[in-house]
Amino acid sequence: METLAYNTNLFFAALMFFILVVLFSTFKILREYERGVVFMLGRFYKVKGPGLVIVIPLVQQMVRVDLRTVVMDVPTQDVISRDNVSVRVNAVIYFRVIDAQKAIINVEDYLQATSQLAQTTLRSVLGQHELDEMLANREMLNTDIRAILDSRTDSWGIKVSNVEIKHVDLNETMVRAIARQAEAERTRRAKVIHASGEMEASAKLVEAAETLAKEPNAILLRYLQTLTEIASEKNSTILFPLPMDLLSGVLNKEQNPQSTPAKKP
Repeated sequence: METLAYNTNLFFAALMFFILVVLFSTFKILREYERGVVFMLGRFYKVKGPGLVIVIPLVQQMVRVDLRTVVMDVPTQDVISRDNVSVRVNAVIYFRVIDAQKAIINVEDYLQATSQLAQTTLRSVLGQHELDEMLANREMLNTDIRAILDSRTDSWGIKVSNVEIKHVDLNETMVRAIARQAEAERTRRAKVIHASGEMEASAKLVEAAETLAKEPNAILLRYLQTLTEIASEKNSTILFPLPMDLLSGVLNKEQNPQSTPAKKP
């Protein structure tokens, strides 16, 4: 009797354990950002969640899918630009699953697949542009890469929301070459600005000369103004140009002394 009672208790304990295991595997709780892709006998049944989900053991299986935005760092890639410059570029992509069924059925591992696709797309897109475009037009490149990734991952139920190129690393030789190029460009701009200033100044001087030529006394007033400016600087020596028109009468008298009338006795 004791043996029978012991076996009965052991049977009931095993039965209770089995029932708990079945209940634990039957009831699933999915969070608000999770969905469950349910398969029945290996075939797709439906997408369930969030909340309490009932899965029949041994008949149905469920795969959890996270619908939150995934931030994935694209490893550094060696890229040769269209002008044959070797650079190292890395980026970050933001995407999320919008169709859990496609993300599980159409691709084995959507995270790994998206990462590999992002690396190849980054190399192919940047290889079609020159180095100056990589450095100056990052927004355009980000848009192009995002559009390509979004179109290619649409069959996987993935939406790529943003792509950002983080760093474009150059070797020391290219950094020095770019520095020399920038210095030459600044020198060229300085020369152009200086030449433009000289041309504008010469045009203004011509206008001033034409204005002064209309009134002879204007040049004398300009001389006096210049003398006032020089005197304010407290110089010990002042050179003042004297117009020849003021001395024309004296010079004519010296050159023609016979024209001087004789004195009466």
